[in-house]
This record gives sequence, C-alpha cells and structure tokens, in this order.
Amino acid sequence: MTVTTATATKDEFGLPTHLDRDRFPVDEWALREEVFGAEDQGVTESLFSVGNGYLGMRGNVEEGRDSFSHGTFINGFHETWDIRHAEEAYGFARTGQTIVNVPDAKILRLYVDDEPLLLPVADLHSYERTLDFRDGVLTRSLDWRTPAGKHVRIKSRRMTSLTDRHLAIMTYEVTVLDSDAPVAISSQILNRQDGGDEYDVRSEALGSGLDPRRAERLTERVLQPRIQWAGEGRYVLGYRCMNSGMTLAVAADHTIDTENEVEERSQVEEDLAKHVYRVRARKGQPIRITKVVSYHTSRGVPARELVDRCRRTLDRVKDDGIDAYLDAQRRWLSDYWRRCDVVLHGQPAAQQAVRWNLFQLAQATARAEGSGIPAKGVTGSGYGGHYFWDSELYILPYLTYTTPYAARNALRFRYTMLPAARARAKELNTEGALFPWRTINGEEASAYYAAGTAQYHIDADIAYALHQYLNATGDTDFLAREAIDLLVGTARMWADLGFRRRNGDGGTFHIHGVTGPDEYTTVVNDNLYTNVMARFNLRAAASAVQWLSESDPAAHRAVVKRLGLREEEVPAWLLAAEEMYIPFDEQIGIHPQDSEFLEKELWDLDNTPRHKRPLLLFYHPLVIYRYQVLKQADVVLALFLQGHEFTAEEKRKDFDYYDPLTTGDSTLSAVSQAVVAAEVGYQDLAVDYFGQALYVDLANLHHNSAEGVHVASAAGVWGVLVFGFGGMRDRNGTISLDPRLPERWEGLTYRITLRSTRVRVDLYRRELTLTVEEGESAELDVRGQSVTVTATAPVTVALENQGPRLSGAPTIEDIKGIRRADGTLVTATVPDARADGAIPEDLQPDEVPD
Repeated sequence: MTVTTATATKDEFGLPTHLDRDRFPVDEWALREEVFGAEDQGVTESLFSVGNGYLGMRGNVEEGRDSFSHGTFINGFHETWDIRHAEEAYGFARTGQTIVNVPDAKILRLYVDDEPLLLPVADLHSYERTLDFRDGVLTRSLDWRTPAGKHVRIKSRRMTSLTDRHLAIMTYEVTVLDSDAPVAISSQILNRQDGGDEYDVRSEALGSGLDPRRAERLTERVLQPRIQWAGEGRYVLGYRCMNSGMTLAVAADHTIDTENEVEERSQVEEDLAKHVYRVRARKGQPIRITKVVSYHTSRGVPARELVDRCRRTLDRVKDDGIDAYLDAQRRWLSDYWRRCDVVLHGQPAAQQAVRWNLFQLAQATARAEGSGIPAKGVTGSGYGGHYFWDSELYILPYLTYTTPYAARNALRFRYTMLPAARARAKELNTEGALFPWRTINGEEASAYYAAGTAQYHIDADIAYALHQYLNATGDTDFLAREAIDLLVGTARMWADLGFRRRNGDGGTFHIHGVTGPDEYTTVVNDNLYTNVMARFNLRAAASAVQWLSESDPAAHRAVVKRLGLREEEVPAWLLAAEEMYIPFDEQIGIHPQDSEFLEKELWDLDNTPRHKRPLLLFYHPLVIYRYQVLKQADVVLALFLQGHEFTAEEKRKDFDYYDPLTTGDSTLSAVSQAVVAAEVGYQDLAVDYFGQALYVDLANLHHNSAEGVHVASAAGVWGVLVFGFGGMRDRNGTISLDPRLPERWEGLTYRITLRSTRVRVDLYRRELTLTVEEGESAELDVRGQSVTVTATAPVTVALENQGPRLSGAPTIEDIKGIRRADGTLVTATVPDARADGAIPEDLQPDEVPD
C-alpha cells in the first residue's frame, strides 16, 4: 500500500483525492496513519517529522533498524568541504556546505522474550500513528503479536518543543497483555553520521544517483568526539565538526515508571550512549520510560560549555515536569492557529492537507532565530540543508502577514550575511552586495554557476521580502539600523552590474549574463524577471534612503557615514529603474523571457514521455537550453510579484504563452501559476495547480519527499489561498483585495496582520466580510473601494462577481505556427535520441546529407 492512489480522481470541489483514505483517514486537525507501510517509509518519515525550526527529528520508528534515512537535524549545523571542479576558473564556488545528521536520540529498541520488534515484519493486530496539529505531538499505538504468540501493546509519544528549542521529549510505554515475559528496552544516542548503525542499515537518502536535489555524501569523518559521560540515567556526548569547527552537545535523561522488577545497565562510547532496562514484566503491568533530550550547538564554543547548557535544560525539565512543556506546546499552537489558520468551508479533506502544510511552516520557522529557513526545514537532508531564494519569495510573505517577528528574524539573518555578500560582489567585479544562490554559512555553495551564481535575482528577492515586511509592519527601527544596508547594498549591485545604452536623447538600461528563476534557461541577456525585479529593488532602495532623509535625518547621516553613500547614487538608481529595458515582442504580443528566448523552438511537452520527467534527470543541460521550455514559471512569477507593472491583457497573453511551456519540474511552479491563472480567469486550472501544490509532499508528487518536506511549497499553499483565491495584493503598503473564489467552493477564511492589527477575511460568493480579531483598525482597498475596519465595526462588501471566467487551459497547440517578426514559424519537437544513422523524420529528401 502506498501513500497515493494509482490515479487521483477529483472531489466535488475540483481538488485531487490522492490519499488512500483507508490508510490516511480524513481528520481536519491531524495526519493519521492506520496501516503501517514499509515500502514508502522515506515519505512517511518526512510527513511525520517533528521540528521547531532549530531541531528536527524525522518520523523514524522508535525501534530503529529499517528506514529510508534515520535523521535528526539542527538548522545551520553543517560541515564544510572543498569543491573540486574538473576545470577551474576564477570566482567558482570553493566551499561546499552540507547539513550534518546529528546524533540520533530517537532510538528505543524493544525486545520481548529476546525477540526484537521490527515493524516491517511484525505481526501487527492494530496500528495507529498520529501527528496532531493542535498539540504538536507525534503519537503511535500498536498491538504486536510476538513470534511466541504473546500480545504486547506499545504506545509512544515524541515532541520537539516549540517553546524551548533545545528540547525534545519522548515517552515509550510497553504492556504485555496476556502473560508474563522478559522485556528489554535499549535507549540510545547514536552518531549515525560517523558511527553508523550497528546493524549496518543502509541509508538511501544521501548522495546516490545523479539527483541534484539530494545532499552530498560526506566521505570522511565529520564529528570529532570531545566528551562522553554517563551517570544516574543521564548521558552526554560532545563533538566538534572536523572542518567547519562547529560544536555540538547532546544529553539525555531517562526515568522509568513501572511496578515490575527492573535492572538497569549503561554504556557510553565515542559514538554511542546506551541505557538498557531489563524488566521482568508481569501480565498487564505497564512499563513507561520517559526520555528527555537536549541539543545545543555553536559556531565554535567548546563542547564542554555546550554540555553545561544541556544540563541546565534537562535540570529545568526535571524541576518543572514534562507536562508543563506539553501544556506550553498546546498553548503556543493555539495562538499559532488563531493567527495563521486558513479555513476551506465544507472541505474536510482539503482542510486536512492545508493544515498539514501550515503546520510544517510552524515546524520550519518557529524557533529558527539566528538561522535561515532551509529548503527542507529540519525534516531531511535534501538540498544539503541550504537556504535559497524561496525563503524570501514564498515563506517570508506568509511570515510577514501572520508572524512578523519571525519574518524579522529571517531578514536579520540575511543582514548577518552582508559581509560575505560584499566580498562575493567584489569577487564578481561588482559593487555593493551579491548574496549567494545557495548557502548555509554565507558563502556560495553552488558548484554549477550557470544555474546558481548567475541567478543574481536573489538580491532583488531579498529586497522584495524586506520591502514587504517594512510596509506591513512599519518597523522603522529595523529600516534605519539594518534593513537600509541590505537595500543599499543590493541596489549598488544592480546599478553596477547593468549598463546604459544610449538611444537618441534617452537610453535603456540592460542587465546581461544572468539566469532567472527558470533554471532550464541560463546565462541570458535581459531576463524579464530579473529586470523587473531589479527595477523594483532600485526604486525601493531609493525610496528608503529618501524617507530616512526626510523622516529621520540623524539615521540618514549615520547611513551616509556607515555606507559611504554618495549624493549621486540615489538619482542614478532612479534613472536606471526608469530606463530599465523590459523586453516585449510586438509581433507575438508577449514579453519574451529574455532577449533571445523566442529564437528557440518549442519543446513539445505534450508528447514527452512521463517517464522522462523531470527533464533535468534525463537530458543534458545543453539539450534543454536550446529549447523554449521552463522548469518553473519565470515571466508568470513576475506577473504576480509586480502585477501593477502589467496590463490585464498583457498578463493573460503572457500566461497563455508560457503556461504550456512550463514543465512544473520545480515544486514552486504550481504556486505562481495558480495565482496568475486565478487572476486572469482560468479558475479550474488555478484549482488544478492549487491541488498540485497542496499535495506536493502528502502525495509525493515530485518523487523526492523522502528527502524532506518542501517548505517553500507549503508556504505557497498559503500564498495561493490568500493571494490567488483571496485576491490579496500589497503595493507599497496599500493592501488590496480582488477575490477569485472558485465557483464550486462555499467560502474561504484567512487572516492577515497589518501594523499589529489582525484582520479576518471571510470570503463568500456574493460578499466579503472584514473583522478585526486583534488590534485597533486597518485600511484596505476592496475592488477599488477604500475600506476602514475597526475592532468595533466589521465591514461587509458586496461582490458582484469573482473576476473573469475563461474555460479550458492554454495549450502548446495554440503556440505552434505563430510567426516571429522575421516571418519564421515557431515549431515544437521532442529532442529524443534516434538510432545511429537514422535520418530525422522532419528532414526532407533534398536536405539529406551526403
């Protein structure tokens, strides 16, 4: 039995029914599994992970042994290694960074009559595993018939604390129901990164195959032992990373509660700490073990100091009791759902999926302070634990409008990277700051510059998230002290990277040699997305400097002194923005993705075998680069983020052209496609794309959820509901609502926080109601009508319609045969290899070579 059904049908609301509901029943507030599946453990290990943004534990079974990948991860805790290029060149990334699989404290091995519990082969009479979104606890209950025929009930509980980020709590209860039996429970902390598993269980997650989405395999020892200690049920292991110099300590306390006779033994080595309970279990007498674990890490503090921190954490839990932390967890999540919940009225199955995605966002961001937000959060090693641009464009908007303090933390993390970004800009011969495409420690870690370093747009993406946060919060203190440095640094980079080409009395500003979000088209001139976002970045930086000059002269003087800001810079930024070249093809009537994009022929995706997707795993990059084919919606993303810069007709025509060319090989693509499809009128298509985003991980649609949850895609689910169907836009702090509720949907409720005021939006077919849930008042624009909603006066606005309605979806057949400006036809082919010596079918007889 697998996570998904063979063919996903659609429910009455147009959404897919991927999940096997006999195994995963509908529950709006939990993900529950009622049948154990050994064949897809990698996916369920990710789906049932618990984390808090700092510490994450994959949903491995407590008993260990068989798994896809045993994993415990700490955000930002990484090892470095030298990137070795087959052919060297100046400025190539030099230092690779990979998240470390820290010592695994989840292990609680069970033996009854000296026979181990191994779930893949166990005789299970009942089984249930539940990840509850309201208390943030993973529970499991099962009845096991041992090989000797004894009936044993096992209950377990696992939590990573959202209120104390260094803390994890586990309980494990065993009851032999029908007879007496010897029971042994071995609680362990195991360094799997270096020490491996004593059963030599192979991890399938790391470094195999050619999939660039997987983490690199570290072949040499990573964690150097520094401390090992055990006493009175407490175990401590301390390490230092060989190359990065980062340090780690993990400590665990054990207690047992039982009326049975117990013998305890301990063992501690460099890579293993073990506490074994040998119990003479009597019929019906439960054995309950509580394991409290603390992890502390540092960039270089000695491990012995981290051990002291772990001890203080464990001592505090011992004094307070674990129930205090379980209660605090529930209170934290209760407040979280008041701020962040999105309700799909009358859609329990989709509601479950929405809340699972929102819960993943809590687990990835709640306690990530001081670090970025990895692409996989702390649920797996996918993408090496790196931070990318998707944090700013997908996750930050969600945080800005629901949890502003967390957005501020994430932006401050980028601020701490400024010195490295300035150094990188100099290395690439530009002024200002150039942020790395993928990184953990601030240095560029992308070994393939064409689809990595060349994505200069990351600077504008960071500026976009920053500008959005400042407008939504009014955080002028952050602007004056730190944010202005980010805006100035990124604007300087664009002003220096681009160049002005004179044309009569005026000129145009161009940016060459860059890659946009679409990684199937690289190192091009005048990428539309890059130019549009760079223009925004330049204007935002100029506006911020001018605002400081007028509103806080002292802060402005400090900025001028601190950054060496020259008087002529701001006008130069504004001129570059005004003259920014935005490609447009008059013949076809669309915005080309770049200056030469339309010169290529189309990749006929409709006739490309499904088994050859994603394209990046089956075709050389040079093959892909020769075609009009997209990994993700590049121009369409620009239409969403800077929609006010395009007319309604331009948006529709651009969408019609690029949507059939988009493979969706990126998990992010469906999000922007859904938002723009809803805006221009393809409502059924928008729902289809929303369904893809909603089930990216729950249904393992991209076949790599085993490496961890796609956190940005989870944030994109919120984005489609709020920006797409909810119709929300933010233009320089003015919040507008122009809803696009799908015809078959009953209603939609979401919340947004604006300047400390939380507003609930209740959207129905014929009206929209705004209610202040917390704070005083907020001003919004609804379909061009200015609305002020206060704590004492909700506002209801009548809606005559939900925007334009277009049937069907754009197809590649609509593009084939279009003529370019030079009169040539746009054609579509599939670049499949042919047998040696075969004559291409489209080659005419008089064109056959000699």
